[in-house]
Amino acid sequence: MTRSALNVGARLSPLGGHRRHLVLIVRLVAGASIAAFALATPGFTSPLSINALLNAISFIGCVAVGMTFITITGNIMSLCLGATVSASALIFLASLSVGVPGAFTLAILFGIAVSAAQGMAVGYFRAHPILVSIAALSLLMGGAALATGGQRIYPAGTGLQVFRGRVIGIPVEALYLFATVVIGQFILSWTGIGRVMVMVGSNPRAAIAAGLRTGSAVTTAYVIAGACSALAGVLLASRYSSGDMELGAGYDYSAIAAVLVGGTSIQGGAGSVVRTLLGVLVIAIIEVVLLLRGFSQQLQYLITGVIVLVVIMLHTISYGR
Repeated sequence: MTRSALNVGARLSPLGGHRRHLVLIVRLVAGASIAAFALATPGFTSPLSINALLNAISFIGCVAVGMTFITITGNIMSLCLGATVSASALIFLASLSVGVPGAFTLAILFGIAVSAAQGMAVGYFRAHPILVSIAALSLLMGGAALATGGQRIYPAGTGLQVFRGRVIGIPVEALYLFATVVIGQFILSWTGIGRVMVMVGSNPRAAIAAGLRTGSAVTTAYVIAGACSALAGVLLASRYSSGDMELGAGYDYSAIAAVLVGGTSIQGGAGSVVRTLLGVLVIAIIEVVLLLRGFSQQLQYLITGVIVLVVIMLHTISYGR
């Protein structure tokens, strides 16, 4: 039986319907509990904490938006987006001598090129997405080590203020994230290629049988992920005025965690960029609350891992698989 048939069966059976309602109740209770726990934490609603929260979601949020497209097409995740963040930041910093617009363009094009190559391997040659991302990760890390000698890179020019600061009290980085979310959701919901991505993730065989350009859809998803990751790299490089290959370390994991917490199916074919933003916000709230309550970073990672595991189990219960 095909995966789509299983989905239909889960939706039509009374047991599947009860499971979905139970999972919805669990998610609502969990959300209300997190909100109550956050509001009860001393200092959480202070301007400093809100600013920290907005900054926390900005960088990972951009990567998570890109990861959403990869996951929706049924390719689970990419382990290379964190390295793409770091490498794009290095490209941006090293090319600032040509001006901020030129350096920004070069960084975005670099992120697109790196991810497009992976998308073509996965979409057209049916290569395994995880293995492809591991290979790309190795190439990026090795190439960066040769190019920089393992040294930290500093700006070769000025004008980074356009990527940091505040507008009406909101961090500029957060505004870039919100713009990315709007554009990403528009692509997914209102364009033909966005609908094809969802169909490919839902049932790739049916999409091929229908004559859809599945390879092009998968490649486009990776292109978007690369552009979003490069944007995160530019924002990080501007914030810290320096960069190395550790800059985006761990962003792959945080991004896929946000995607899954937001409700995007790990099997593909269902999800949205707006829900990913909510997932990013939930994880960021938990991390800020744990920080305010004095918990270590290691414990934050542990709790985030438990949350992702619970989300996957809830999805399995919901669809009976």
